Amino acid sequence: MEKINSEAIVLIQKGNAYKAFERRTITLDAPKENEVLIEVESFGLNYADVMARNGLYREAPPMPCVIGYEVVGIVSKVGKNVSTERIGKRVVGFCRFGGYAKHVVTFEAAIVEIGDMDASIALGLCTQSVTAFYMAEYLSPIREGENVLIHAAAGGVGTILIQLAKKKGAVVFAKIGSESKRELVKSLGADFIINYNTSDYEVQIEKILKGERLDISYNPVAGATFKKDFRLLGSGGRLVLFGGAEMSGSKWGILSTLNFIRKMGLILPIGLMMRSKNILGVNMLKIADNKQKVMSYCLQQVVQLYKENSITPQIGGNYPVSEISKAHEALENRTTIGKLAIHWEKSV
Repeated sequence: MEKINSEAIVLIQKGNAYKAFERRTITLDAPKENEVLIEVESFGLNYADVMARNGLYREAPPMPCVIGYEVVGIVSKVGKNVSTERIGKRVVGFCRFGGYAKHVVTFEAAIVEIGDMDASIALGLCTQSVTAFYMAEYLSPIREGENVLIHAAAGGVGTILIQLAKKKGAVVFAKIGSESKRELVKSLGADFIINYNTSDYEVQIEKILKGERLDISYNPVAGATFKKDFRLLGSGGRLVLFGGAEMSGSKWGILSTLNFIRKMGLILPIGLMMRSKNILGVNMLKIADNKQKVMSYCLQQVVQLYKENSITPQIGGNYPVSEISKAHEALENRTTIGKLAIHWEKSV
């Protein structure tokens, strides 16, 4: 089988962002039947990458490995079942890890042609916007007038969720951890801005609701926030869990994991029924593995929404590949707003 020589930023050890990565030569198999080979110009960062670096994302391949879920680049080779008209097209696409490389092999269904769209914008439309669209439009659509809590509201997923929720006429509670993020979420349409570092966010929200309850919480944090969100939900409410950011930075291995689980508590199915509350778990990697058509549909839809000026990804930073550790550190410390994009050096 034909082999493709390339380069990648390889995850070689857990922990410190400045010690975790190494630039190495790698070899890929040529694209199979329904696959394409992309020459990568840029790739995106997601919080799951931070979790993988810290050894907290069990689906990540064993180290040394190449992580990363999304790329922008040019299709250079295609499998036998893919039209050769794809060759030379500039695309944004998903990959099941392997994104931190100069070449990526992925399924044709996982790409969308983008022409001359800015690479950072295109990356912002991939994993994070698709996650937001899947949760807010596909899995359990937001309804007009619903009270919606968005954790990490200034992040890549959060900023798109605000826009989708306001498009539907919802009332948005945007949760932030820094006053520097207030103006952004306000400009996107957030009705109430909750800084969880000034006082308990549950108390703040209860004061605003004045006896009403939340209809939806979009929660990538879990841990202790789970119980608070569950208490804030009303009848028919949905708690959408799509991450475990509270685990990031934990230093005590299995003890930290057990404490994380303890904070979330035990929920019995009969209790959900009696309260008419719902818990929805979202792992987009599993959707990508088992529902390729759903992922393809969601990606096409968010690209179209951007072209219609209905959503705009927020770009939090553009970094050369030599500064990937700096970008990882910024994302882990939650000092960033929106999407972080990493760019390979341009060929001379």
